[in-house]
Amino acid sequence: MKELKIIFMGTPDFAVASLERLIAEGYEVDRVITQPDRPKGRGNRVQSPPVKERALKAGILVMQPERVKDKGFIGALKEIKPDIIIVVAFGQILPEEIINLPAMGCINVHASLLPKYRGAAPINWCIINGEKQTGVTTMYMDTGMDTGDMLLCRAAGIGDDETAGKLHDRLAVMGADLLVETLQGVIKGNLVRKVQDDAQATYAPQLNRETGRIDWKLDARSIYNLIRGTNPWPGCYTHYQGKRIKLWKAKVLEEESEGVSGEITGVDSAGMVVQTGRGSLLVTEIQMPSSRRMMVEQYLRGNHINVKSVLGER
Repeated sequence: MKELKIIFMGTPDFAVASLERLIAEGYEVDRVITQPDRPKGRGNRVQSPPVKERALKAGILVMQPERVKDKGFIGALKEIKPDIIIVVAFGQILPEEIINLPAMGCINVHASLLPKYRGAAPINWCIINGEKQTGVTTMYMDTGMDTGDMLLCRAAGIGDDETAGKLHDRLAVMGADLLVETLQGVIKGNLVRKVQDDAQATYAPQLNRETGRIDWKLDARSIYNLIRGTNPWPGCYTHYQGKRIKLWKAKVLEEESEGVSGEITGVDSAGMVVQTGRGSLLVTEIQMPSSRRMMVEQYLRGNHINVKSVLGER
């Protein structure tokens, strides 16, 4: 039954893997709905969402509504008469009128083991919170925030040094695989809906630039997890001699160092040792203002880092 008329709703890179998998499997994606083009980067150049670029490459018609609640847009969807709507990291909450439109429902791919980490940034927050396991879940959508009945789940371990960027790429592929498996089950009618336990739910809110600000009074492991969980965006930052710098890679040290929280207690070719609220952190990759990312060893070839300086102070 690959002649299903599918509408695909998605926007960022995470959703591209699912769209590509649907195309590869021969499903008829009648229309792709994605967010409007937006200005991005330092030059504020208008850029298309990754899903739009992939859809156009495949010759699929694209719609970019500013608001999915607009009556004109909803009317256009009704004219298409989709059998099913698939939503992967779309970026807007769907109104009930759209959720109830397709006969086979709206199916969502979410990057966590629901009901944990409902919300916009589950990949980042599971790393920031030090989780050892996450995964992907497919579910029928309802009007809540990732609260619909679950269909299939697949777990994935989180590597000790894995960043949000690396985990994102793994889960995108895993989510695409699970989507196809879910579609096959929906078509055959052999999937069992499972109601989420709201008592077990946690929330993963959208990140902003302040999410990456380091509180050096936290323990070394928590700061290390923050660095991993905000890589590649928004990046973890602190202040060195009044200037904002980013920290991209670090290691938790077994041995203690003496100093106040945030104090640089040692610098050599291995990196910069910083005292935290409990334990020490060896920072190995940094980014100074108006500069590129580089290893501390590289930075020291033409620059100096002052031992005893306290990070975070302005």
